Amino acid sequence: MSSPEKDIELSPVKTDPNPIKTPAGGTDKLKVAVDDEEDVIIGRFRKISSAKSMAATNGNIQYPTDLPPRSDDVEAGLQMRKDPGERDKLLENNVEVKNQVTKSSFRDMEKPSRFKDQPSTTRFQMEAKPEDYVTEESEDGMDSDDPLTATDTKYGKSFRHFTREALPRLDNYRNVLSLHAAPRPTLDELHNASLSRKPGQTIEKDLAPSGMITTNIKFGWVKGVLMRCLLNIWGVMLFLRLSWVVGQAGIAESLLLILTTSVVTTITALSMSAISTNGVIKGGGTYYMISRSLGPEFGGSIGLIFSMANAVACAMYVVGFGESLITLIPANAYMVNKEWDQAIYGCITIVLLTGIVIVGMEWEAKAQIVLLIILLAAIADFCIGSVIGPKSDIELAQGFVGYNMSVLQENLWSDYRPYEGTQSHNFFSVFSIFFPAATGILAGANISGDLKDPQKSIPKGTLLAIVLTTISYLIIAVIAGWTVLRDASGEVLDVANWTMSNCGHDCRYGLHHSNDVIRLVSGFGPLIYGGCFAATLSSALASLVSAPKVFQALCQDKLYPYLEFFAKGYGPNNEPVRGYVLTFIIAVAFILMGGLNQIAPLISNFFLAAYALINFSTFHASLAKPVGWRPTFRFYNMWLSLLGAMVCVAIMFVISWITALVTIGCLLALYLLVSYRKPDVNWGSTTQAQTYKTALSGVHHLNRITEHVKNYRPQILVLTGFPAERPILTDFSYLLTKGLSLMLCGHVVQGPVNHRAREALTNRAYHWFNKRKMKSFYSIVDDVGFKDGASALIQASGLGKLKPNILMMGFKEDWLTCDRSEVVDYVEVLHKALDVHMALAILRVEGGQYSSDALDDDLRAYLHDVTDKNLSLFSHSMGDNKESKSTESLNTHSVGSSLSDVSLDTPQLRRAGVSADPGAAGPLAPPATAATDRDHAPKPKEKDKESRGLGSAVRRAFGASVARRASSFTSVEQFTKRQAGSVDVWWLYDDGGLTLLLPYILSTRRAWSSCPLRVFTLANKNTELELEERNMASLLSKFRIDYSALKMVADITKRPRDSTLTYFDKLIAPFRTHDDSNDATGITDADLIAARDRTYRHLRLRELISEHSSNARLVCVTLPMPRRRAVVPPPLYHAWLHAIATAADRVLLVRGNHAAVLTFYS
Repeated sequence: MSSPEKDIELSPVKTDPNPIKTPAGGTDKLKVAVDDEEDVIIGRFRKISSAKSMAATNGNIQYPTDLPPRSDDVEAGLQMRKDPGERDKLLENNVEVKNQVTKSSFRDMEKPSRFKDQPSTTRFQMEAKPEDYVTEESEDGMDSDDPLTATDTKYGKSFRHFTREALPRLDNYRNVLSLHAAPRPTLDELHNASLSRKPGQTIEKDLAPSGMITTNIKFGWVKGVLMRCLLNIWGVMLFLRLSWVVGQAGIAESLLLILTTSVVTTITALSMSAISTNGVIKGGGTYYMISRSLGPEFGGSIGLIFSMANAVACAMYVVGFGESLITLIPANAYMVNKEWDQAIYGCITIVLLTGIVIVGMEWEAKAQIVLLIILLAAIADFCIGSVIGPKSDIELAQGFVGYNMSVLQENLWSDYRPYEGTQSHNFFSVFSIFFPAATGILAGANISGDLKDPQKSIPKGTLLAIVLTTISYLIIAVIAGWTVLRDASGEVLDVANWTMSNCGHDCRYGLHHSNDVIRLVSGFGPLIYGGCFAATLSSALASLVSAPKVFQALCQDKLYPYLEFFAKGYGPNNEPVRGYVLTFIIAVAFILMGGLNQIAPLISNFFLAAYALINFSTFHASLAKPVGWRPTFRFYNMWLSLLGAMVCVAIMFVISWITALVTIGCLLALYLLVSYRKPDVNWGSTTQAQTYKTALSGVHHLNRITEHVKNYRPQILVLTGFPAERPILTDFSYLLTKGLSLMLCGHVVQGPVNHRAREALTNRAYHWFNKRKMKSFYSIVDDVGFKDGASALIQASGLGKLKPNILMMGFKEDWLTCDRSEVVDYVEVLHKALDVHMALAILRVEGGQYSSDALDDDLRAYLHDVTDKNLSLFSHSMGDNKESKSTESLNTHSVGSSLSDVSLDTPQLRRAGVSADPGAAGPLAPPATAATDRDHAPKPKEKDKESRGLGSAVRRAFGASVARRASSFTSVEQFTKRQAGSVDVWWLYDDGGLTLLLPYILSTRRAWSSCPLRVFTLANKNTELELEERNMASLLSKFRIDYSALKMVADITKRPRDSTLTYFDKLIAPFRTHDDSNDATGITDADLIAARDRTYRHLRLRELISEHSSNARLVCVTLPMPRRRAVVPPPLYHAWLHAIATAADRVLLVRGNHAAVLTFYS
């Protein structure tokens, strides 16, 4: 028997084919070249370590000698730091060099070296050693005194030659799709020593060429974040609106307004810094941070409208540039008219900007540098001009008077006036107009994918940009209020009398009336025009870059349909060229449409919504406190972030409550769209962390609440095996819980189930639940028998008070033909449930409950294989034999909870000569095999027999065949579809009311709402039937149970018919034994005599059910109480259950735990 393969690669040492000879011409002493000395030493060491590995693995290592030499030596990381004397000492012995000397390397054979300076994960691939293999080293070489043979790793490359374990390294924690990821050995590979990675089973990324040289352009924090934020914040508002803000609000309130704006942006920047330092930030900027923090719903909605806002903002900035440019062109030089010329210049500008961006980010960055220089020169020109003062009387007449204390005092306080025919302004209206000037703080974060180190660049660049721009805004506001009058006539004659401000409503200059104040104060006016152009073009350029970058990241995540086309990138920087074209089209459309003044508030609200969600993301992460929330940026506060989010929302409504509602509506619509599509992504969002925290808190809170009968809920543990095998039992249980109480499907497997098989079965079960829209849990217990497994589920299922209180099972149809120990185990499970005060429910349906129609071929093949009761067919060891390898993951034995129902029909009864008709008679047949019931299930095709192990079943569970077999509900819709018939309740004994409550719950479901409830109960005295009927009717009325008929049963103690007794005798005949027999599973005459009265009652009950409820849709009967201490033998108890359960087509046997579940108190 050959040994399995393991991943050990042995690559040849690079040696010089022409050895250097001694001066005497001999080759006794080898003088190794410097480049080869290291390889020879390592080659000797490797052979010895390989010999040790052979000893550790029974010698099953193959040393291939036909591998081509590598151009990139995997051992290049070893650096010899020895002096020449040490080297000569090591090489003092003769070294005989041979071609193709092999050296072992514990790497994947297909995987080239990409980590030359650091050890990587050990990978094993062991093969059977060829019979003709002869080792070059002696077997006792590892015991040599040679320093190269010592166990110390002094001369070896790394410690990884001596262990399968992976050392802690960065690449072990990379995303599995990352090019540099190095997956560590799995737990199964380490725990089960014989398991190994099979040949060819490598990740595709491992085949990537080593040493791949990239030419990506990455920016630092200055060029990538600081410059972009400065250019975006220093927008056109600085030159056209800041002076007007000072005129309206005065110097004091202007400073307050600027500081308020800065506080909002600073809080947002702090929140963004916390998020950006909590892990690696990839491309997508704002969208990436929000989606990975709050989940795809929030991220997808804000990402789409943020991209749209940037595209429209680009058009708005270009229109602003066109408006500034058109003022410098005389009217007689217009090509068409002012409006069309403005649109033409805007389109030309957007074409040029798009060209710059498409050429590459490096060119865009160079253009930003030029624009920043112009902008800084314009700001400096303004400050210098204020110091120089007015250069002519014309400037004095237009309101520029230089630094003047009286002007400072006059302009210190507010003077709100109507503007362009609107109502008088106030602080909030002026604030809403100025706030868009601060919406550029995300410019650097939006190109996070093009930053060298986003975690450091984004916080540092954004916060410094806010500080610098805030200082500049404050200085410019003070200078404007200190040097310029609010009103000025512009008439030179008024200068002599200093009456420039006495112009009333006819003033055309001053802070209130002119947008040209910044140019008026400057030392060189044309430079201000250049600054204004630079501000508009830089903002347009930033928006033109941000929109496609964010949109590309959104499209790559496939959150919305039909957008994958824009996810493709081009060039080394993965440039979103298609996104650039789309942004260009949108911008041109809005440039030609005009009317951007009405759209500007909506754009500002979109930006504010992004700010609010960034702040809320930080607050939510701090509130949920997931272990993964460990930002390296510490200067944030969760309550400050919450305040920032609330202020952003408030500002949205201050700017325009209509556009705020529109923004919220857009967010909500996109949120619902993503929620409806349920994208297959898992980013570990704080929403998931909060869900866990809320659930845990709810369970703890529930544990402190005292139970009350009014709040009783049926929490069901149903032994279905794999849920899709018994859809009738699963559906019926869910009808009772319906997502309002706990439902847990238990699966008991006799053989061991490894982790992969367990995960596969669990995923398959929950997929089936989702397809059937069921809210249920699935739990599997392996490597135990049915009794022990069910006992474990009964005792350990649930959490606190959120645990099952009802055990539901399928009726054991094959109890006549199965091994008698199974009958005992079945009854013992009932005893165990009652021991822990759990109620019982047993469902029997004519025709059985097993169905394989809902199973895929691979899963059906696996479940069919594991029904074999012969455990010897499967190897429970994790040995190296091929038989166990073929089924190493699904070599389990899943009779499990199939013991509760293993029948499509009742062939065992027919084989045993027992008919469902009490009057029938026939000879007894020999017992059938244990798994006869599944012989009726569809068998897998012959071609599928080779893939009945983990290889097909588990692999498909994870990736999943899209074309899953649709379930055939023809035989299982009897509980989920509307049908005629009544629900008959035989409430024989008071068990707390569960026998009555479960049918009532069933009648409230849509599929059962048309089924009337009929109640049958026992009468105490035949002479008081009418009185007892009135009492029972009163009780049902107080319980608020609607019923259509009530019947008192008076003759339950009547002797059964002879045909029924004959039927029962045939039923128990296989279990009859003598009184002196030691068979604990037999039925003696003493047992029958002792239980004669109970037997007669149960048989009489069978006759009454057949008489009154034969046409009922469901019959619910009180379950006979199983008695411990060998009072009733298990086969006799099973015969009672069989007699009652087969009286109608669908019977539910219920026994409560004798605690009240019904009450008539309010």
